[in-house]
Amino acid sequence: MRIGELAAASGHPSRTIRFYETRGLLPEPTRSTNGYRVYAEADADRLEFIRSAQTAGLTLTEIASIIHLRDGGTAPCSHVNQLLDAKLADVQQRLNQLTELRSELQELVRRGRTLDPEDCTTNDICHILRPRVSDSEFLQIP
Repeated sequence: MRIGELAAASGHPSRTIRFYETRGLLPEPTRSTNGYRVYAEADADRLEFIRSAQTAGLTLTEIASIIHLRDGGTAPCSHVNQLLDAKLADVQQRLNQLTELRSELQELVRRGRTLDPEDCTTNDICHILRPRVSDSEFLQIP
Protein backbone atom coordinates (compact mmCIF):
# COMPACT_ATOMS: atom_id res chain seq x y z
CA MET A 1 0.00 0.00 0.00
CA ARG A 2 1.10 3.59 -0.54
CA ILE A 3 1.54 6.19 2.18
CA GLY A 4 -1.92 7.69 1.72
CA GLU A 5 -3.52 4.28 2.11
CA LEU A 6 -1.43 3.55 5.20
CA ALA A 7 -2.35 6.94 6.62
CA ALA A 8 -6.05 6.29 6.07
CA ALA A 9 -5.84 2.76 7.50
CA SER A 10 -3.82 3.77 10.56
CA GLY A 11 -5.27 7.18 11.33
CA HIS A 12 -1.78 8.71 11.24
CA PRO A 13 -1.09 11.62 8.88
CA SER A 14 1.41 10.96 6.09
CA ARG A 15 3.76 13.49 7.64
CA THR A 16 3.77 11.52 10.91
CA ILE A 17 4.53 8.30 9.06
CA ARG A 18 7.50 9.93 7.34
CA PHE A 19 8.65 11.34 10.70
CA TYR A 20 8.50 7.87 12.25
CA GLU A 21 10.65 6.60 9.39
CA THR A 22 13.31 9.23 10.08
CA ARG A 23 13.25 8.35 13.81
CA GLY A 24 13.70 4.64 13.05
CA LEU A 25 10.29 3.64 14.37
CA LEU A 26 9.28 2.38 10.95
CA PRO A 27 11.68 0.65 8.59
CA GLU A 28 12.59 2.41 5.36
CA PRO A 29 9.85 1.40 2.92
CA THR A 30 10.55 -0.13 -0.42
CA ARG A 31 9.99 2.10 -3.43
CA SER A 32 7.93 1.37 -6.49
CA THR A 33 9.38 2.01 -9.94
CA ASN A 34 7.87 5.49 -9.92
CA GLY A 35 9.46 6.24 -6.52
CA TYR A 36 6.38 5.96 -4.32
CA ARG A 37 6.80 4.47 -0.88
CA VAL A 38 5.34 0.98 -0.61
CA TYR A 39 4.26 -0.28 2.81
CA ALA A 40 3.33 -3.71 4.11
CA GLU A 41 0.66 -4.77 6.58
CA ALA A 42 3.44 -5.10 9.18
CA ASP A 43 3.92 -1.32 8.95
CA ALA A 44 0.26 -0.78 9.84
CA ASP A 45 0.70 -3.16 12.79
CA ARG A 46 3.76 -1.23 13.93
CA LEU A 47 1.85 2.07 13.74
CA GLU A 48 -0.87 0.51 15.88
CA PHE A 49 1.80 -0.57 18.39
CA ILE A 50 3.28 2.95 18.44
CA ARG A 51 -0.13 4.48 19.14
CA SER A 52 -0.79 1.94 21.91
CA ALA A 53 2.60 2.63 23.49
CA GLN A 54 2.03 6.39 23.33
CA THR A 55 -1.36 5.92 25.00
CA ALA A 56 0.50 4.16 27.83
CA GLY A 57 2.60 7.32 28.18
CA LEU A 58 5.79 6.07 26.55
CA THR A 59 7.93 8.55 24.66
CA LEU A 60 9.07 8.00 21.09
CA THR A 61 12.58 7.33 22.39
CA GLU A 62 11.26 4.65 24.73
CA ILE A 63 9.15 3.17 21.94
CA ALA A 64 12.19 3.13 19.65
CA SER A 65 14.14 1.20 22.29
CA ILE A 66 11.39 -1.44 22.40
CA ILE A 67 11.27 -1.70 18.62
CA HIS A 68 15.07 -1.92 18.44
CA LEU A 69 15.05 -4.90 20.83
CA ARG A 70 12.28 -6.63 18.83
CA ASP A 71 14.01 -5.96 15.52
CA GLY A 72 17.21 -7.38 17.04
CA GLY A 73 15.41 -10.64 17.78
CA THR A 74 14.89 -10.11 21.52
CA ALA A 75 11.49 -10.21 23.17
CA PRO A 76 11.26 -6.77 24.81
CA CYS A 77 8.79 -7.71 27.55
CA SER A 78 11.12 -7.26 30.53
CA HIS A 79 12.29 -3.92 29.09
CA VAL A 80 8.66 -2.85 28.63
CA ASN A 81 7.90 -3.84 32.24
CA GLN A 82 10.81 -1.67 33.44
CA LEU A 83 9.61 1.27 31.36
CA LEU A 84 6.04 0.89 32.62
CA ASP A 85 7.18 0.56 36.24
CA ALA A 86 9.15 3.79 35.89
CA LYS A 87 6.22 5.50 34.15
CA LEU A 88 3.84 4.40 36.92
CA ALA A 89 6.20 5.71 39.62
CA ASP A 90 6.42 9.03 37.77
CA VAL A 91 2.63 9.27 37.50
CA GLN A 92 2.28 8.51 41.22
CA GLN A 93 4.79 11.24 42.08
CA ARG A 94 2.96 13.74 39.87
CA LEU A 95 -0.37 12.76 41.46
CA ASN A 96 1.11 13.39 44.91
CA GLN A 97 2.37 16.80 43.76
CA LEU A 98 -1.01 17.63 42.27
CA THR A 99 -2.76 16.59 45.48
CA GLU A 100 -0.50 18.95 47.43
CA LEU A 101 -1.15 21.73 44.91
CA ARG A 102 -4.90 21.16 45.16
CA SER A 103 -4.74 21.51 48.94
CA GLU A 104 -2.71 24.71 48.65
CA LEU A 105 -5.12 26.16 46.09
CA GLN A 106 -8.13 25.25 48.22
CA GLU A 107 -6.52 27.05 51.16
CA LEU A 108 -5.78 30.12 49.01
CA VAL A 109 -9.36 30.21 47.71
CA ARG A 110 -10.69 29.94 51.28
CA ARG A 111 -8.27 32.64 52.37
CA GLY A 112 -9.20 34.89 49.45
CA ARG A 113 -12.87 34.72 50.36
CA THR A 114 -12.22 35.79 53.95
CA LEU A 115 -9.76 38.65 53.39
CA ASP A 116 -10.92 42.20 52.87
CA PRO A 117 -9.50 43.83 49.70
CA GLU A 118 -9.26 47.10 51.66
CA ASP A 119 -6.61 45.50 53.89
CA CYS A 120 -4.31 44.85 50.91
CA THR A 121 -1.32 47.19 50.86
CA THR A 122 0.76 48.16 47.85
CA ASN A 123 3.66 46.21 49.36
CA ASP A 124 1.52 43.05 49.35
CA ILE A 125 0.62 43.30 45.66
CA CYS A 126 -2.15 40.86 46.62
CA HIS A 127 -2.51 39.76 50.22
CA ILE A 128 -4.18 36.51 49.23
CA LEU A 129 -0.76 35.34 48.09
CA ARG A 130 1.15 36.85 51.03
CA PRO A 131 3.42 34.19 52.53
CA ARG A 132 2.01 32.64 55.68
CA VAL A 133 4.17 32.58 58.79
CA SER A 134 5.46 29.07 58.02
CA ASP A 135 6.28 30.14 54.44
CA SER A 136 8.05 33.33 55.56
CA GLU A 137 10.17 31.39 58.05
CA PHE A 138 11.35 29.29 55.13
CA LEU A 139 12.18 32.41 53.13
CA GLN A 140 14.25 34.08 55.85
CA ILE A 141 17.98 34.20 55.36
CA PRO A 142 19.96 33.32 58.53
